[in-house]
Amino acid sequence: MIKVAIAGASGYAGEELVRLLLRHPEVEISAVTSRQHAGKTLAEVFPKFGHFEAAHRVPFILPDAEVLADEVEYTFLALPHGVAAELAVPLLEKGCRVLDLSADFRLRSPEVYKEFYGKDHPAPELLSEAVYGQPETYREQIRQARLVACAGCYPTSILVPTLPLLKSGLIEPQGIIADSLSGVSGAGRKADLGYIYCECNESARPYGIPKHRHLSEIEQELSLAAGEEVVMQFTPHLIPLNRGILTTLYLNPMMEVHDKESAAEFSSKVEDVYRQFYDQEPFIRIDGDSGILPDIKNVVMSNVIELGWKVDPRTGRLLVLSTIDNLMRGASGQAVQCMNLMMGLPETTGLM
Repeated sequence: MIKVAIAGASGYAGEELVRLLLRHPEVEISAVTSRQHAGKTLAEVFPKFGHFEAAHRVPFILPDAEVLADEVEYTFLALPHGVAAELAVPLLEKGCRVLDLSADFRLRSPEVYKEFYGKDHPAPELLSEAVYGQPETYREQIRQARLVACAGCYPTSILVPTLPLLKSGLIEPQGIIADSLSGVSGAGRKADLGYIYCECNESARPYGIPKHRHLSEIEQELSLAAGEEVVMQFTPHLIPLNRGILTTLYLNPMMEVHDKESAAEFSSKVEDVYRQFYDQEPFIRIDGDSGILPDIKNVVMSNVIELGWKVDPRTGRLLVLSTIDNLMRGASGQAVQCMNLMMGLPETTGLM
């Protein structure tokens, strides 16, 4: 059994990692950290895991790189940005492989990090080494990585459907618009007036516009795929669900779409590209241009991303829709998928 640690195991993403790794056939949770719950066992903090023997013998400890590096080979950092990097640096120095679920190592430019996160990057020397944790795009690099910067939830819902279309030259790089609807767990487990039940229930609201922090990594990856700088419009919304993201993308085809025949022709090209890129991918479900459209209820508690699309000859646009579980494919499930690749295991291990 390969020993792993979860730093920040008491948050939503950390709790999801605990759920997945307690069931994982090849790993053992050897350490979990939380300043708030230090001294308590996993079973005491999360009674739902009480039927696992490991949950009774693994106590929460304070985050200490030396202690973690002595105990484990892999550490998940389910910590806020800024805090994650402070722990990642000494862990890497001590030979531990790190999977960071924060935004600290997703960007290649320290200047862009400062622009979007409002402070200097705490470890800029590691940005060129970190591998962006989106398995379908960076699978081989992830296998060899010491440091994986797991992709964000909104970026995953946008990049997985968009990158193949850009790389294949089917859509214009400019003029991309994305509207995303997210469940409240995406904000993390914290006491904040804007996220308590009475403020979120029976309501929906946009936030983080016009420059949400995730735009930085989305535009970075779109630009790499397009071979030119890509600037897009992104509007996230909070909706009264516990978990899940639905994204609608408005894309401009490179060919003229003006009637049913040209729309059908272009839709067929889109399907060919998605089949070429994703037909063998275990966690991508292609609904296609059919009567079935992506639905959050179809992906909750899974690592699957569901894709569908429609070509609109009236506007000449391609509408692509995706759904993910933000805590699974948007965070912990994708992180475990990356860990499996790093360990040389089938990437579906513990996730099906």
